[in-house]
Amino acid sequence: MKKYLLFFFFSCLSLFLFAENVWIEAERFENKGGWVVDQQFMDQMGSPYLMAHGLGVPVKDASTTVYFPSGGNYFVYVRTFNWTAPWFAGNGPGKFELSVNGKTVSGSLGTEGNQWIWQKAGKIFLKKGKATVALHDCTGFNGRCDALYFTTDKNDIPPSAIETLADFRHKALNLPSVPKEAGAYDLVVAGGGIAGICAAISAARLGCSVALINDRPLLGGNNSSEVRVHLGGRIEAEPYNALGNLLKEVGPLRGGNAQPSEFYEDKKKLDLVLAENNIHLFLNCRVQKVNTVEQEIKSVVAQHIETGEELLFSGRCFADCTGDGTIGYLAGADYRMGREGRDEFGESIAPAKGDKQTMGASVQWYSVETPGRKTEFPAFNYGVVFSETNCEKVTMGEWTWETGMNRDQIRDFERIRDYGLLVIFSNWSFLKNDWKNKKQYNNRKLEWVAYIAGKRESRRLIGDYILKQDDIIKNVFHEDASFTTTWSIDLHFPDSVNSVHFPGNEFKAATEHLYIYPYAVPYRCLYSRNINNLFMAGRNISVTHVALGTVRVMRTTGMMGEIVGMAASICKKYNTTPRKVYQSYLNKLKTLMKEGVGKKGLPNNQQYNEGGSPLLLQGKIKNFCKWEWCIEKSDLNGNYANT
Repeated sequence: MKKYLLFFFFSCLSLFLFAENVWIEAERFENKGGWVVDQQFMDQMGSPYLMAHGLGVPVKDASTTVYFPSGGNYFVYVRTFNWTAPWFAGNGPGKFELSVNGKTVSGSLGTEGNQWIWQKAGKIFLKKGKATVALHDCTGFNGRCDALYFTTDKNDIPPSAIETLADFRHKALNLPSVPKEAGAYDLVVAGGGIAGICAAISAARLGCSVALINDRPLLGGNNSSEVRVHLGGRIEAEPYNALGNLLKEVGPLRGGNAQPSEFYEDKKKLDLVLAENNIHLFLNCRVQKVNTVEQEIKSVVAQHIETGEELLFSGRCFADCTGDGTIGYLAGADYRMGREGRDEFGESIAPAKGDKQTMGASVQWYSVETPGRKTEFPAFNYGVVFSETNCEKVTMGEWTWETGMNRDQIRDFERIRDYGLLVIFSNWSFLKNDWKNKKQYNNRKLEWVAYIAGKRESRRLIGDYILKQDDIIKNVFHEDASFTTTWSIDLHFPDSVNSVHFPGNEFKAATEHLYIYPYAVPYRCLYSRNINNLFMAGRNISVTHVALGTVRVMRTTGMMGEIVGMAASICKKYNTTPRKVYQSYLNKLKTLMKEGVGKKGLPNNQQYNEGGSPLLLQGKIKNFCKWEWCIEKSDLNGNYANT
């Protein structure tokens, strides 16, 4: 008896002193089944995660093989989030189960709490050796799992604070303390949207070694099949009508928002980049750190969104094409966010007083007809109530389905995206199950809903010049005129009808197109005023909120990228900086802009939503620079009235 007690005592002591634990990153699962990797919010919540995006139909299980170093009873914790908690106090719709070797550990995960939490999943006895861990989706309504933690010590719960959790995660994954060297480049481009693609190709064709880093498996950003936004704006505009030839190579042949995935030609973009010998492409990598010395970026560190591996990129110059101005922000670059007051730049379109409001993000969607086959959709009621008077009687939603205009597009972005999902599912549920004319939707199926939100505005990095309303409507000349913006001043705001039904929680946007005369934007808007080797291209360039309304569309941002690549080649050739390109080598840049880097002789495929005034395109408006602005409205016959 004494021997047994001593054995039991020392066994317990050994367990206490040498508790075993196993950490599993969900995004590392070998077989992801129907779950998707979502990295959009890792800067705020600490990690990418797996999400069951099934549009109300449970997705296939995700599974992985795990080695347990010893047998025993393991307490299991799962980091998850009840995503409808901001709007609904009860259990959420994202229910999923956890199993090990086919045995369910917990049958109800992802439905509790009001933030990312470590939910106790239960206890399970496991033998030493390999085991299969699986996530089973129960609803198809965006259950999410960040990480799983198995421990033999029931009091060993991982931390929740983001910084502490990051250190804990790094140790648990046994990641190296020093990032792996990924090379030194003439230009490091962060962001693989249209602006980033064009910046990388332009620089590469002009002899620069380029690293192109993108945090998704696809290139194209908002013009990829994950977001599905058309290319807006015109190319081949004076004074440099060769700018934009590259867009003829990059852009898809068809246009339209929220169309089938093949419309966006993801492979075409990828193949074009891979064909450039001077480009080193790094997909699924997100820049998380920037090393800056005396106002100059020396390197950036990117983390692979699935493996967690960190890569260090050194460079002569860096291009922030992230949209959010992430590189500039991490480097300490000056930036703005929100709307300037009317008096700051004398902008008559601006609000009387500056505020934090931005244009929102769109979660686009569409449905399809299923002839002769009635389809079902689960009841979905989680805090947003639709009725006969406020429902949206539509079969698709594109740019007008826009959320987050009154929230922070960086800090609150997961909530902004989730609200987009919430209203789509809630409205569709009402139309299918409760609307008095629901028979109209009997044979209609919800076919596609984006989970990567299409963002319009967040940080804008400040350059040596800030483009403003007067520049555009008065056609102010600048010696460093570069890419030409042609889109209207298109500033979105909450739709007034939607505001009546959902005050403060609008999910629909409206706009007025204030048409402009094509305007060449100063090159000085494309580099940082206080980080000496930082370029920017995309919606995060140096403009006011008002001016952003015209430069933010993707054919225009692509031309920005072309110019950044050209300027980077000058920086390499003359061992200089982006600012010095303006001060000392402007004529060299003008020569490159005149020549362009795109292939000659390709057709200009601009048949959809070109932006700019139809009257201007038809030559019906003369001496436009004498006008302050022009709002055009057309009647059903296409006749235009100017006010």
